[in-house]
Amino acid sequence: MDKFCYLGDMLSVDGDADAAVETRMRIGWNKFRQLLPLLTNKDISLSVRGRLYSSCVQSSMLHGSETWSIRKENEVALQQREIRMVR
Repeated sequence: MDKFCYLGDMLSVDGDADAAVETRMRIGWNKFRQLLPLLTNKDISLSVRGRLYSSCVQSSMLHGSETWSIRKENEVALQQREIRMVR
């Protein structure tokens, strides 16, 4: 077995954070899709939509990231996904 899920975090044999980052990005996209009707609603103020995005989507993407041994490629991938969501 090359990787496995432990307490919601993906651990890999070689110890890098690639599997964890990919899993968290997928979870973030799923949360974003769930909240899309609220995030695109023009009746809700921009500040409320921003706080909703920050508290739900960003926090789900970065959950457990303090334990990752992250590389520059992983950081860039996370930033790119976030920019796509904000657009």
